Amino acid sequence: MFSLGILPKTLLMEISEQLRCLYSATVEEQGDSYVVEVPEQEVRLGDLQQGETYRVAVLPSPSNDEANDTDTDPERERGPPKPPVEEGEERTVEIEDIGDQGDGITRVERGFVVIVPDTEQGERVTVEITDVRENVAFAEVIERVSYYD
Repeated sequence: MFSLGILPKTLLMEISEQLRCLYSATVEEQGDSYVVEVPEQEVRLGDLQQGETYRVAVLPSPSNDEANDTDTDPERERGPPKPPVEEGEERTVEIEDIGDQGDGITRVERGFVVIVPDTEQGERVTVEITDVRENVAFAEVIERVSYYD
């Protein structure tokens, strides 16, 4: 989990690392029920799949001033989002799984996968990102971290 802060009024909340997308929508009446339309770009970009079931969180709408500060990023509409890590970046992470080839797997923002060789599940390590691709990054351990530090 990580926290999300929105200014000017600060709203702190726990956001799951499994978050697939975030957008604003209006609840509309349709016959005997109400619907919230999913923007086509969320399906087109692969964040959501047609026919799948998802959990939905509902938050109050920001004021008009705040809404202008949170408009959709035009970069996102042009293509898939950029990876949330960069080569040379250092991060402290927990190894969540072990892949088929024995490498550690951790996930960062938006569930982006980082593969870390020579690690064990549950291990906490500081890594340096060595290679970034569109949907996965690779890292090397630079320090093994104790949970008690």
